[in-house]
Amino acid sequence: MDQKFTSNEEPLSDLLRKAAAGLLQLPDFQRGWVWDDAHIASLLASISHSYPIGAVMTLRTGNPEVKFRPRLIEGVSLDRPQEPEFMLLDGQQRMTSLYLALHSSDPVPTRDSRGRDTLRHYYANIDACIDPFADREDDGIVSVPEDRRITSDFGRQVELDLSTREAEIAAGHFPLDIVLDGSETMDWQMAFLSDGPGEYEERMDKWKRFAEAVVKPFTSYHVPAIELAKTTPKEAVCQVFEKVNTGGVSLTVFELLTATFAADNFNLRDDWNTRKSKFDDHPVLARFEATDFLQIVTLLATFDARGSHVAGGHESDRAPAVSCKRKDVLRLTLADYQKWADVAMNATLRAVPFLHSEHIFAAWDLPYTTQLVPLSSILAVLGPEAEGLGLAQRLRQWYWCGVFGEMYGAAAETRFANDLQDVVEWTRHSGPTPRTIAASQFQATRLLTLRTRNSAAYKGLYALQMQRGGRDFRTGKHIDVHAYFDDNIDIHHIFPKKWCADNGIDSGVADSVVNKTAIDARTNKIIGGDAPSRYLARLQESDAIDPAELDAIVESHGIGPLTLRRDDFAAFFNQRFEHLVAQIEEAMGKPANRSAEGDESPFVPDDDRLG
Repeated sequence: MDQKFTSNEEPLSDLLRKAAAGLLQLPDFQRGWVWDDAHIASLLASISHSYPIGAVMTLRTGNPEVKFRPRLIEGVSLDRPQEPEFMLLDGQQRMTSLYLALHSSDPVPTRDSRGRDTLRHYYANIDACIDPFADREDDGIVSVPEDRRITSDFGRQVELDLSTREAEIAAGHFPLDIVLDGSETMDWQMAFLSDGPGEYEERMDKWKRFAEAVVKPFTSYHVPAIELAKTTPKEAVCQVFEKVNTGGVSLTVFELLTATFAADNFNLRDDWNTRKSKFDDHPVLARFEATDFLQIVTLLATFDARGSHVAGGHESDRAPAVSCKRKDVLRLTLADYQKWADVAMNATLRAVPFLHSEHIFAAWDLPYTTQLVPLSSILAVLGPEAEGLGLAQRLRQWYWCGVFGEMYGAAAETRFANDLQDVVEWTRHSGPTPRTIAASQFQATRLLTLRTRNSAAYKGLYALQMQRGGRDFRTGKHIDVHAYFDDNIDIHHIFPKKWCADNGIDSGVADSVVNKTAIDARTNKIIGGDAPSRYLARLQESDAIDPAELDAIVESHGIGPLTLRRDDFAAFFNQRFEHLVAQIEEAMGKPANRSAEGDESPFVPDDDRLG
């Protein structure tokens, strides 16, 4: 097996020289440099003591499959672009801090203890550094402003002046930005020995002790370095990066592909933002993310590759897999992305009318955002065929089996790939029942635990109530996309919470989806906390609704109007429980799981109690 990495120690001075020459650069997905003044001073103090500061990890470049767009370490400036020999994967904050403080003569752009931007230079206080009782971090390493002067009394009193070499020598403060430059350090040493304070012998002794205590540790410092081999695959690079770089950004496949495509002068982020502006026109896609989109593109690219392989007469068991796992997304080429991105976008936009037809209008009511990935992929492959009644009914059955079977709550990339292949084969060629449909099950007792929008099945039932013709209690209007937004439709209790509490109804039962339906905000205010018999009478009177018409409106929600007019919670709950189970069974095209007695409702049919 090939060695995937080597481990050794590299002189700090060599690492910084490589950075200055552009031979060591950052992959463009790395975040910006963020260390503050105190962190930098502490890092310098640690090196002056020859304390370990942790390892760095680099990747040797040259693998055409791992092409990240590089960027120079902050502070580095080159006259002409330079291809790096190494990418710095771990150690960015430390190496950038050290480059700016030790290798650049410019002030270090950092932040003070209050988070304010500041420019600083770093010095070693010679007397403090050779004092065995002084604290190197607090007293030995000194940070000064851009003009190299520390003042008080609003600038009127100069506490420390290091603005010239003569002033540095007089104050006994050695500039650390020359410590790795042997020639500059020698010049500073000679000036110190010639013109420093005290007798020559005293100055010579002081310099020897300082050189041993500070200069030598910096010039001889070695950093543990792990070098990943050039042959390391992209997904392994990314996995290693995320495991070791605890201070870096949370790396998504989108960020990685952005860096990869940038190497070919393609700005993936700009491309996504353009597409997202079109998705943002549809509230139901508000939570659709770039990673979801890349999964759709990858599914289509791998589905096409597999189909081409089989069509070419090759054995199907040797064909490339249809997949959108992380490693597959990372292997997406720019050519594949450009071939399938428009197809994926148009299919995702075509998913909107499908969802609207099921009365799912907004992202917060979408049972699973993740199910958009296989849905859009299926629509892309089927094209106009999906609009035919027969195919649309099968697609609808698959969709609701996923929702009520609660199949997409965890990582489901394998299910996405199976869905695309299974549903296309099922709808086009009468293939076997898709695995998602076959595996989905709904327990009737689940209705008793569906109480909030945290559940996909809860949202699904809400949509079904509207899709099956549920009309608003007050206006009598069928709830379409316009009524949904114009009238602020939401899920509300049928028997109000206050009434349930006053009448001894268990709060878990009262808050069940069985006791909820889609009602507009104004109607909900009219309902208040009153008994159904009272608010129905109030609705009849205030909006001049014929009692028979109001009963028909109530029935459109699967509610027995007589149970409301009698305030009979038990009869209402039993009847509506059965109605919702039947709706779910129809949507899934298969029976719900029930006990032999079928008495999952907490109220037996002949129970005339209210709770």
